[in-house]
Amino acid sequence: MDFKELMNSAAASGNTRLTFHVPEDWMQGRTTYGGLTGAMCLQTAQRLAGDRPIRSAQIAFVGPVSGDVICQAVVLREGKNTVFVNVRMTGSDGVAADSIFAFGARRESALDFANLSAPKVTEPEETESYFGDSPMRPAFTRHFNMRLAAGSRPISGSSEGDITLWMRHKDDALTPDAVSVLALADAPPPAALSMLSGPARISSMTWMAEFLTDDIQTDYGWFLARHIADTSRDGYSSQSMMLWNRLREPIMIGRQTIAVFG
Repeated sequence: MDFKELMNSAAASGNTRLTFHVPEDWMQGRTTYGGLTGAMCLQTAQRLAGDRPIRSAQIAFVGPVSGDVICQAVVLREGKNTVFVNVRMTGSDGVAADSIFAFGARRESALDFANLSAPKVTEPEETESYFGDSPMRPAFTRHFNMRLAAGSRPISGSSEGDITLWMRHKDDALTPDAVSVLALADAPPPAALSMLSGPARISSMTWMAEFLTDDIQTDYGWFLARHIADTSRDGYSSQSMMLWNRLREPIMIGRQTIAVFG
């Protein structure tokens, strides 16, 4: 099932509740990956945001996400320009995720800058596949094209956890928007995984993402992502994340906490 088809298949109950079914080919072990979890929560929250664009997302991945899941949204506070929406996702095992989204209308400001220069790398057509023919790649990654522009592949024993990837959805019917970009931004494995020399389980715990524009566009669906493992200690890794469109215009920044079992 393509991404657009999956998101459009949600069953609505009023304006505050969506029910999704996560197919096996969107799974990562016994759960879906965090980007799809965030995308389902965001699509639910948008129903209460009016025409305000998304500005930030804070997501806690509480438990496994599989099969049928319910996203329930509630407005925490609404003002003239902004609205905060909480979305709780539940499944057969109870709470699977909890999230807060901030939506805000555009306003005039004397400040207009983004000190986020994209790394100088080859174009996606000139860049080799990130996973190649590896049989170890998670099932859901087959819905994406990922190409390694800089850094090392997973479990390669690299001295640095710093990867730069060209990424896009394989869904040709998809027009990039906030929901699809949130799903795409979390598709790569954690940067620290490239520093390991042997297999190890990983699990996203929290994710904070900030949208830097309400005009999400790119050429041929390609986005450039850089993920950097800033720390890893006591079985937990913290990484920073940046996303640009093909013209190297900044789209998103974020931080993530990951549990490393190995």
